[in-house]
Amino acid sequence: MTDVVRLEVEAGIGTIRLARPPMNALDIEVQEGIRAAAQEADARRDVAAVIVYGGEKVFAAGADVKQMSTMSYTEMIDRSRALQSAFTAVAEIGKPTVAAVTGYALGGGCELALCCDFRVAGDNAKLGQPEILLGIIPGAGGTQRLSRLVGPAKAKDLIFSGRFVDAAEALSIGLVDEVVGADDVYAAARRRVERYVGGPAYALKAAKEAVDRGLETDLTTGLEIERMLFAGLFATEDREIGMTSFVNDGPGKAQFQGR
Repeated sequence: MTDVVRLEVEAGIGTIRLARPPMNALDIEVQEGIRAAAQEADARRDVAAVIVYGGEKVFAAGADVKQMSTMSYTEMIDRSRALQSAFTAVAEIGKPTVAAVTGYALGGGCELALCCDFRVAGDNAKLGQPEILLGIIPGAGGTQRLSRLVGPAKAKDLIFSGRFVDAAEALSIGLVDEVVGADDVYAAARRRVERYVGGPAYALKAAKEAVDRGLETDLTTGLEIERMLFAGLFATEDREIGMTSFVNDGPGKAQFQGR
């Protein structure tokens, strides 16, 4: 991690906090900080869920265009690979994740939010993929994750036009899952993930993997992925604790041990 990206842990919740004022531009240092913070959050046993947060005023307003404008094709091949890798580290956190979006989440900022399982937006949020206005396309997952989330037609509308959507429209098309007052975004994100603290960590990880990997393949393969993950949980403490508690005490009483 770096000074511009921090992992803060409190009460079982890890917050990956971007701190590159004024707009949290996703330059190389921020990208590497995101990768390191995501990998640490995934590995830490005291982190049950993760929030990605840009602060009270802005989530992330995209890549550093000035930095990008002087890069050659050859340089961008390596740069885009590194950027996708950093964002994939967020997507592959084996725990519930939520993006807490205030202000602008544009370009790479929107793509970063798409890497999370859920998105909570302030009523002042503006989201979009405006890369087309620079003569390029999204390069950190926008063409892929956005279309999987909102459908290909709506994704093409946003990507082809480069237009921004406000929080209300983002909610209506499924780009975000909840809209709250701008001052309540981080608190709302915490409320969304607090339910997972002390939960069945192995089962949550398996559930996330089954859904995410299943979306990338055909139904038959997806069912096989689900079957193997389901069976694998019978070798974990989660299954033993959960089923023993259900038999002895009824549903909803299990006290899981975490990872």
